[in-house]
Amino acid sequence: MLFTSLEFFAFLPLVLLLFSTMRVSQRWAVLLVGSYVFYGIWNPFNLVYLGAVTLVVHGCGWALERAKYVIIRKALLAAGLVTVLGSLVAFKFYDFAAGEFERLVAPTIAVQLPRLAVSTPVGYSFYAVSASSYLIDVYVRRLSGASHPGHAALYVAYFPKIFAGPIERATHFLPQLLAALRADPDRIVLGLQLIGWGLFKKVVIADNLAPLVDRNFAIAAFASPIELLIGVYFFAFQIYCDFSGYTDIAIGISLLFGIQLMENFRRPYLSRATSEFWGERWHISLGRWFRDYLYIPSGGSHAGPARQYLNIMIVFVVSGLWHAGLGYGVGWTFLVWGALNGGYQWAGLATHQSWRRLGERLPGVAQSAVLVVFRVLLTFHLIAISWVFFRARSIDDALMILRKIGTNLLDIASVVVGYPFTADHFLGMALIVLLLVVEIFDERRSVSQRLATAPTMLRWGVYYLVIFGLLILGRWQAKEFIYMQF
Repeated sequence: MLFTSLEFFAFLPLVLLLFSTMRVSQRWAVLLVGSYVFYGIWNPFNLVYLGAVTLVVHGCGWALERAKYVIIRKALLAAGLVTVLGSLVAFKFYDFAAGEFERLVAPTIAVQLPRLAVSTPVGYSFYAVSASSYLIDVYVRRLSGASHPGHAALYVAYFPKIFAGPIERATHFLPQLLAALRADPDRIVLGLQLIGWGLFKKVVIADNLAPLVDRNFAIAAFASPIELLIGVYFFAFQIYCDFSGYTDIAIGISLLFGIQLMENFRRPYLSRATSEFWGERWHISLGRWFRDYLYIPSGGSHAGPARQYLNIMIVFVVSGLWHAGLGYGVGWTFLVWGALNGGYQWAGLATHQSWRRLGERLPGVAQSAVLVVFRVLLTFHLIAISWVFFRARSIDDALMILRKIGTNLLDIASVVVGYPFTADHFLGMALIVLLLVVEIFDERRSVSQRLATAPTMLRWGVYYLVIFGLLILGRWQAKEFIYMQF
């Protein structure tokens, strides 16, 4: 069941109705049943995986809470993490690794390894890392392992976030279940606004950009440089609107139930550095997960410069592996994507002191609009280059795309005026401009705050424009959300 499907628009009001009629102390049960129905409709067999992860989480958490000896607690944590994360690795990589091994040894020996032939259950990457953080938090005593079993089950299965996040922390989610679950009018208004804007970003912007992106990347060897450049730009905004649209909807739905999920995107293409992009603006919940559960435990920045650089690269390589299979298959491209972004962080770390000194000596230059715009554009293009490896079918395809664009930049500039742009091109460009205008306004002051103080006619005019856009330009159920596909 997709957020953009007709079934979901019947499902959500029904859950809200049942939720509102239950006693406050029992409302979590409605959300739990609703979450299992929502996930089970997609594929009933996936409930087996979800149930197994839930049993591991609650069982290991319960045992960790009661274990007295350190060695037993470490064994319980290891068992839980190996079960949850080990199964994720097996689902994602075993068949690919087996094939690569066979290809590697083929010149000397013929071997055929068995295959699992099991695809990763939808959303498994997200609720597996959520489950892992639960176990680690119980182990370090940030969280009690004696949580209500139903609450722990809801934390893993909560339907707005199960397919593509945000990767919520149990330390933030579970206390809300113990409080009264009810939405005040302000939360309901904000929730509906987020749902509407999230749907607009998905079905109007992302899904109208998708056909040109898919076509240009599919025929990369035959596409002209300008077509490839359009594909790269459009994909950067497609993946952003697709993913952030999902999380806007998830956060908005949760507000209707009185639950606050963490922010996951903060206008990432306005970043002035790649460190700002990854650390503060893009997929914030995953970035913080890697920071708290991998980077800092590995020593972070406190183990010396060499170790800091190594830790940064480990985080980004692991992030690349985590993303593998994101609707585009499992391959080496994701490893390159992660390593390239790790290299960006190395460059940023190496030049950080120079930028700081520039700011101290020439504050007028450092904060000038020209330099700010330059840094934003540079950061965007660095990220867009990395997206090529994310989207391309192979490393060879990615390098070919970048080579064709890079060696023909002057020619591209000269043929833009005469290029036969279609209505789809103009629509895509107009939607990107609209998105950027909204995000620039939102950067200075929240759009929801602007609407709250705007005249009634203007506020409802904006609402109706979004609704008309959804009805006229929306490609409903055209494509799944990208981040659901792994």
